[in-house]
Amino acid sequence: MVAQLFRKDALKFLSELPSNSADLIISSPPYCMGKEYDTHCTIEDFIEIHEHMRDELVRVLKRGGSICWQIGHHVSNNVVVPLDAVAYSVFSKSKKLKLRNRIIWTFGHGAHCRKRFSGRHESVLWFTKGSVYRFSLDAVRVPQKYPGKRHHKGPKQGEPSGNPLGKNPGDVWEIPNVKSNHVEKTAHPCQFPVTLAQRLVKALCPRGGLVVDPFLGSGSTAIAALLEGRRFMGCDIEPKYVRIAQSRIDDFNAGLSKVRPLDRPIHVPRAGDGVAQIPEEWLSGRSRRISVLAK
Repeated sequence: MVAQLFRKDALKFLSELPSNSADLIISSPPYCMGKEYDTHCTIEDFIEIHEHMRDELVRVLKRGGSICWQIGHHVSNNVVVPLDAVAYSVFSKSKKLKLRNRIIWTFGHGAHCRKRFSGRHESVLWFTKGSVYRFSLDAVRVPQKYPGKRHHKGPKQGEPSGNPLGKNPGDVWEIPNVKSNHVEKTAHPCQFPVTLAQRLVKALCPRGGLVVDPFLGSGSTAIAALLEGRRFMGCDIEPKYVRIAQSRIDDFNAGLSKVRPLDRPIHVPRAGDGVAQIPEEWLSGRSRRISVLAK
C-alpha cells in the first residue's frame, strides 16, 4: 500500500483533496495549549480552527465514511475544558455528520497532578457521513470474558450464548499511552499509539481504502493504515514531524516497524520486582504507624 506525506497547513491540504475521496479520516488536532507545534492558545482559537475545517472534512469524506477525532483536554491554571464537547458542538452543526460513539481511551500513566485528579483518559469522537455507513464489528472483536456462558432458558437453552468470534470491544479502550519507554516512542511530544488508530481502521475502512490524517504528527495513523492494507495520505506543517513519520514508514517498508500489539496484556507490576515494593524509608517513623493503622 502507498502512503503519501505532505508538509502543508491542514486546511490547505484538505482543500486540495478530491471530494468524496476518503473512506476514513483519523486525526488528533492541537489542543491549543502552546505546544511547540501549536501557536494557538485559546478555546476561541480551537473553535475557529474547527469551524474552518469542518466543511472541508465533510466534502473530502465519502458518503458512508467516518471521521474519528482523537482529542483530550485543554488545561490552563488547573482549569479543564473537555475538548471533545467543544469539537462536538462544531461538528454537530453539519447536518451530514452523525455521532456514532464517544470512545474513551484510558491509560495508566501520565502527568501527576497536585490540585486535581490526574488525567488518565482522552476521547475519540466517531462521526459518519450519512445514516448508512461501514462498520465491520467482526474485524475488531475481542476475547470474551466468559466464553463458556450458555443460554439458561428459551429455545436456545444450553447453547453457547456468546459469539464464537468474540465480543464487541465496547466504547472504553485501555491502551497504554506512548511514554519514554514505549517501543513506538519518537521525538514527537504528543504521540498516540498505533493500535488506537488500528482498531478504527479495521472497523471503518475497507481493504485498499483511503485513510486521511490532516494532523500527521509522528505518523501513527499512517502505520496503522499500512499494517491493515489501506492507502494513506497525511500532512503536517512541521517539517521535522513529516521526517519522523516518513522514517517510520521507511522502517515499515523495510520490515523494521516497531508497534505494541493491541492484544498484549497491560503490564502489572509484581511484588518481587523491587519497583512494586514499598521502600523501607516509607515504613519508618510516622509512615510506619500509618501503614500499620491502615491494615
